Amino acid sequence: MLFGLVLLSPIRSKCSKIVCLYKVFAVTELLSFRRLHTLSTSHCGYGSALKSSAHRFGLKAQSCLYRLTVCDMQPASISYGKETPVIASDDDEEEVQQSPGGSTVSVSSPASTKKKRKRKRGDIGGRLDSEEVAEKKKKNKESQRPNYFVSIPITNTQISSAVIQVQEAVLQQEPRLAKAMIPVPTLHITLLVTHLASQEQVDLAATVLAEVESSLAELLCGRDLLLPFSGIGHFRKEVVFVGLAPGQHRHTLDSLAELLRSRFEEQGLLQEGNRGFEPHITIMKLSRASKLRSQGIKRVDPALYCNYTNKFFGDQTVERVDLCSMLKKKQQDGYYHTETSLQLDLNPLHVKRSI
Repeated sequence: MLFGLVLLSPIRSKCSKIVCLYKVFAVTELLSFRRLHTLSTSHCGYGSALKSSAHRFGLKAQSCLYRLTVCDMQPASISYGKETPVIASDDDEEEVQQSPGGSTVSVSSPASTKKKRKRKRGDIGGRLDSEEVAEKKKKNKESQRPNYFVSIPITNTQISSAVIQVQEAVLQQEPRLAKAMIPVPTLHITLLVTHLASQEQVDLAATVLAEVESSLAELLCGRDLLLPFSGIGHFRKEVVFVGLAPGQHRHTLDSLAELLRSRFEEQGLLQEGNRGFEPHITIMKLSRASKLRSQGIKRVDPALYCNYTNKFFGDQTVERVDLCSMLKKKQQDGYYHTETSLQLDLNPLHVKRSI
């Protein structure tokens, strides 16, 4: 008996050590999963195993090992340990809990995942909506770009010859500006610009121009409207123009332009934000040649035409008012396609429609 006890004592000592190790391991695991309801229920027998005495180790230890093995085989949504990274998909939201032992436990929350998914869908929908709105605004803006204008054509050859002289002088100094030059046959004074979306609106604009005849006759009082052009100016050094000299004629021209604008506006043919009236004859325009900017030409240097700053270009009698298209092919004489014209013969005024 004694001999047997002596022989068994090393085995019992070894078993005690193993039991202690399992107890430490089991306590650590219990602390890690103390907040998880599902795991705590699966370990209900696990706690009682720890309370058992060492001489029952054989069965209980195996039971603990079995349960630990089962616990390790949990779904991938449960991860533990500091060195175990948590990887979530775009549609998942995870709740991260810190155990008393310092381990991090991450558990997917179905409710929060559902909310996240809803927010994701909402965010994507919001982005799509904003993009659609921006695209619509862009299309609307493009669709509202001016495509017609009402103008007074320049028919005095003295003015045309003087413009050619200035353009040639500039090109001698800066040949790259050739494409920025306004063709002389298209020289005109713009009274208003507008966007006409259909042929119906074009016809309505022609009607408005015809109906303004009596009001123009009253405004001009049977006299010719003579416009003297003198000097050269610019808009932000991007548009170069021949200016209108001051005088009573300017007030009459302003009244004529305002009359047309008000009639077009009454018929819904004039867009909001239409710029104010500043009579001039454009002779150079950088926007005609977009490649100039890439060549380093962003402005037209006033020094290029400084010798003509105070030059008198000539008088233009207002012979007619035209409704012109910016986009249609130009006429054989080089002037813009004219939908209709109001001839100012004064005795009497009459409208001539283009064919």
